Amino acid sequence: MDEAARGTLSKVPEVTLGFWLIKILATTLGETGGDTVSMTMDLGYLIGTAIFLSILVVLVVIQIAAKKFRPFLYWSTIVASTTVGTTMADFADRSLGIGYLGGSSILFAGLMAVLAIWYWSQGSVSVDTVNRPKVEAFYWTAITVSQTLGTALGDWVADAGLGYEGGALLFGAALALVAAAYFWTNVSRVLLFWAAFILTRPLGATVGDFLDKPLDQGGLALSRPIASAVLGALIIALIFILPQRPGNHPQTGQAAS
Repeated sequence: MDEAARGTLSKVPEVTLGFWLIKILATTLGETGGDTVSMTMDLGYLIGTAIFLSILVVLVVIQIAAKKFRPFLYWSTIVASTTVGTTMADFADRSLGIGYLGGSSILFAGLMAVLAIWYWSQGSVSVDTVNRPKVEAFYWTAITVSQTLGTALGDWVADAGLGYEGGALLFGAALALVAAAYFWTNVSRVLLFWAAFILTRPLGATVGDFLDKPLDQGGLALSRPIASAVLGALIIALIFILPQRPGNHPQTGQAAS
């Protein structure tokens, strides 16, 4: 299938190792970037959420209006979703006082509801189908909820006693199990995609917190703005270096289910 034809099939990049590398960097940037606005700039979680949510809505509208897959637009939208996920999760967990367990439980239920409605409406939650406005709306809603859930999970695990390094190792190991299932089992590729997508967020959250939290909290106390700038530069470099092709997402004959 030529590139033009593939571009009409999906506005989500081909899921490769490069995709996951950029995704992990984007989720880490979401953590440091969200903390930069809410903590370093002292604007608070509510104002930070309002800022990033506004940016996300604009980018999603542009993304849906685009006629084909555009790498920088797609990854900018991913970064916006993961950043707003950071501030929303922190607002729910801390400002609303529902705690990490409460926030994670509500967000998990919300994500399952979004995926269920998407499946009921379209008959599939595969990223292969992300090529029409309605499906894109479901996709970006699921993405944003999953990013917020991942933040809450990462904070919960780190706060439960594992710390940021332990949390990163735990979620990294879980991702390794998902990768093993992909290579050596017949588990639905759609299920594995969403499992990996969710798990990369708490991995990024714990790595981001490890980079910027104070030394007495188990972090490295690095500058949040500088860490965010370095992560952003790495993402841009990888977008240029690694192939960014639309579509061709792995799925089995049962992947639409």
